[in-house]
Amino acid sequence: MPRAAPSTIRPAAILTTSDAALDTLWLPFTSGALAWPQASRVLFMRARMGPAGLPLQPNLLVCEQSFKPFADALTGAGFALAEENQESFPLVLLLPPRQREESRALLARALQRAAPGGVVMACMLNNEGARSGEADMQRLAGSVNSLSKNKCRVFWTTTGPEAMDTALVEQWAALDAPRLIAEGRFMSRPGLFAWDRIDVASALLARCLPTELSGHGADLGAGFGYLSAEVLARCPGVTTLDLYEAEARALDLARANLKRQSRQPRQHLEGAALNFFWHDVTTGLGQPARYDFIVSNPPFHQGRADQPEMGRAFILAAAAALLPDGRLWLVANRHLPYEEVLRKNFRKVRTVTEEHNFKVFEAIQGTMKART
Repeated sequence: MPRAAPSTIRPAAILTTSDAALDTLWLPFTSGALAWPQASRVLFMRARMGPAGLPLQPNLLVCEQSFKPFADALTGAGFALAEENQESFPLVLLLPPRQREESRALLARALQRAAPGGVVMACMLNNEGARSGEADMQRLAGSVNSLSKNKCRVFWTTTGPEAMDTALVEQWAALDAPRLIAEGRFMSRPGLFAWDRIDVASALLARCLPTELSGHGADLGAGFGYLSAEVLARCPGVTTLDLYEAEARALDLARANLKRQSRQPRQHLEGAALNFFWHDVTTGLGQPARYDFIVSNPPFHQGRADQPEMGRAFILAAAAALLPDGRLWLVANRHLPYEEVLRKNFRKVRTVTEEHNFKVFEAIQGTMKART
């Protein structure tokens, strides 16, 4: 029987009805506290689109964004993405992340990117470290102004060498630099998922993987490459492994980590072909029916909010991309309701184990039911 056509998969990682921090970022301009620089390009670090778009012309904004769903939304609206460079700007905008070391590093680099006398402005949710972020900017730059609205705080400073702690700026700019973790086995960096350790759920899935996995496989949401390295170490029959990851900072490390692993005394690692895709898995994987097996520890939250639809989208993407009799090996938190979507999209589903508040599934592809 023919396979059923896959259902439409939307980019679940950016499904939102509001973005309070982004909305509040413009408050100093709409309130008259600041004037927008005329005829100048503005740098927007960790830029993202809101539900109402951005109140700027694309040619006035230089956007930096390493998270694929946000990057796709920006380019889809006509905004160009730029790599970090040495250009200076009269205004630097920033939406700092919650992770403290990464946030401090970005604040420091924003000050380094501002032209003399330029403005650096950031906005954070109150419950994601806004007061700490403002205090950090004050430590770096001296005088800071702020406004509050929408349970957010937007804060800014005018750059000047007489007030800036240049030594601290240089020190903090390197706080999110890659470093060795897991007894030197992997490189990681602050801001990535489980950045300073091997994630318990991924380790559990790795222990459950059968050594007979073989052929062409994929790791959906590969992070810095731990699970892929375990697949290659445990499964000598793997000939090709594709790594899909939405965060470019993680994918760069996965490339480096898999290269490092290939130099370890595990002979079959060097024989497998590796492909790396900066990709939002929630949109699907493209051409279907390619893989003999897929492994995944899918994300399930954005910020502080659980979004189980992200994991469901990963499952649908896997179902559409597996060959007949291909297998999905998936780990999830126990509270996440994935059983129904697995049963509707796979011929056979079994719970392999439940440990440490996690559950591991094996799902085998076959004649498909209609996806929902």
